[in-house]
Amino acid sequence: MKKTRPASFILVASLLVPFVFSSCAQIRTGTTPNADFTEVCKSFICGHKQAAAGVLVDSDNDGVPDNYDNRDVYTMVPPYFDHCPGTPTGVKVDKVGCPLDTDGDGVPDYLDKCPGTPAGVKADKDGCPLDADGDGVPDYLDKCPGTPAGVKADKDGCPLDADGDGVPDYLDKCPGTPTGVKADKDGCPLDSDGDGVPDYLDKCPGTLASVKSDKDGCPLDSDGDGVPDYLDKCPGTPAGVKSDKDGCPPAVPIIEKGRVTLNVEFDFNKAVIKEKFHDDLGNLAAVMKKYPDLKIAIEGHTDNVGGLTYNEKLSQRRADAVKKYLVEKFGIEESRLTTKGYGPIRPIESNATKEGQQKNRRVEAAVEYIIKK
Repeated sequence: MKKTRPASFILVASLLVPFVFSSCAQIRTGTTPNADFTEVCKSFICGHKQAAAGVLVDSDNDGVPDNYDNRDVYTMVPPYFDHCPGTPTGVKVDKVGCPLDTDGDGVPDYLDKCPGTPAGVKADKDGCPLDADGDGVPDYLDKCPGTPAGVKADKDGCPLDADGDGVPDYLDKCPGTPTGVKADKDGCPLDSDGDGVPDYLDKCPGTLASVKSDKDGCPLDSDGDGVPDYLDKCPGTPAGVKSDKDGCPPAVPIIEKGRVTLNVEFDFNKAVIKEKFHDDLGNLAAVMKKYPDLKIAIEGHTDNVGGLTYNEKLSQRRADAVKKYLVEKFGIEESRLTTKGYGPIRPIESNATKEGQQKNRRVEAAVEYIIKK
């Protein structure tokens, strides 16, 4: 049969409990009216198990009691048991007694040398973002991870490239390459023809390999004749002397002077060439063929027998006869032959004798020419 409490007990409990709970609240705020009543609260209302746990201790003075192991005993108070006993004096803690870690990097604020590390960024023991290559730029911002130790880096964590040629300074064998100049893998200006003069300064691109060049990248021309040494067949040409395509001065011709003469005599009052003079005309034609630039003036003459006008016409016919013979017989161009009849005014002998008159009835030609060998 179930026991029932007397009605008088229930009545007393209902009147006493509100008063006791109010007194317990005063105990928590340090306003307990007297010690005797505190003991009553501990032993009667606040629970037998609490009294068994002993006095609360806060060894690190952080405001959170140490008694974590008995946390289930304190059912009437907030969870003030200390998760981080031994917190240094003066260090701010959270509600479970642990030092604050505002940026959540796992390093408490009072030890954190880099407060404000972005969420999710891995940090070292000092609370600073990891910098695996030690270039001063944290990994999460480093665009060039793995920069060798000791190499200076820019704000992006990339090795410095002072001349902007695409080759970092620590590998650049030609620092100071001008802006815009293409560089090779060593950071040196390109030298496509390998003459030792970079392309951007080379006035003679395409110089053959092994050909020595001057400061402008052009093949050497020691004698200054306009033909580079490697093509010059006549090195050492004196300054100012014109040279041919091989670098040689033009050949000095051997010059000889030549002279050809013609003396064809005619019968009295005739303009017919006698057979004995054919060889002389042939010799003249041979010289003219050998020297195609040679031009000859043919002169006709008469003795003093007859009138002046008649003899002038006769001498002209004689000169024309010789010209015609040279043209028709030997193919000499007419343009190279000129004729002039002088009549009796240029005798070479006295007309007082028949022999002298015969000498004067003539056609003659004389020309000097230069033979280059």
